[in-house]
Amino acid sequence: MSAILEVENLELCYGVIQALKGISFHVNRGEIVSLIGANGAGKSTLLRVLAALNPKYEGEVLLDGTDIHAIPRKSLAKRLAILPQGLAAPPDLTVEALVDYGRYPYRSWRTIGRSKEDREAVAQALAETRLEAMRTRQVMSLSGGERQRAWIAMALARQPEYLLLDEPTTYLDIAHQLEVMEIIKRLNREHAMTVIMVLHDINHALQYADEIAVIKDRQIFSTGTPHDVLNVAMLAEVFGVCADIFTNSQGAQVLSPVSLVR
Repeated sequence: MSAILEVENLELCYGVIQALKGISFHVNRGEIVSLIGANGAGKSTLLRVLAALNPKYEGEVLLDGTDIHAIPRKSLAKRLAILPQGLAAPPDLTVEALVDYGRYPYRSWRTIGRSKEDREAVAQALAETRLEAMRTRQVMSLSGGERQRAWIAMALARQPEYLLLDEPTTYLDIAHQLEVMEIIKRLNREHAMTVIMVLHDINHALQYADEIAVIKDRQIFSTGTPHDVLNVAMLAEVFGVCADIFTNSQGAQVLSPVSLVR
């Protein structure tokens, strides 16, 4: 596989506070990559840098060999979509209208109404997230899981090559967590979409990611495949917890925290 996103010696400071320290890693085309680590480790900060939302860093972030800030904003917005935490929609906004916002990079001030391409992209995004029957519902009337699917649909309407997600399963129950993760996996497998996501659930990372980047104290602790990186020793050192590891009925490994490291 060829690396499509390369990060070299990334440093970021907020005044005297160092938010990221010498981070270097790469993402291969078509992979699902999970960023994991304790609260405050720098995961969300790193994701925002990868989305070109924070230019005040030292080091390099290259997308297909080009400095990410040298790519015109509109061109980058067509190729890359990010869903941060804590998104909120106006109370009267419908699902279809929200998803349609994802088409903004394809429009100009001269655009009047929606093009055929816009309508088709919105319809496909609604279908991918199984929201066709809810298109006229107000976003705020949806359940947590349905609302998260609507935000994902908005990102998909952009038809991006790269999808960045910040804790996409936060506040969802177990069933809706699995539903969202299965949607992400399907988008990756069926559309060759490269996905980079911050996850708190270690077992989701173990089950769905192709590669893991573990962040500790605002720097890379380790990178590799889930089975190489996610183990009892790492959980003890990075998260401060003791854990058991076992194989479930599907033949997959599961990590189960049992106590704090004393």
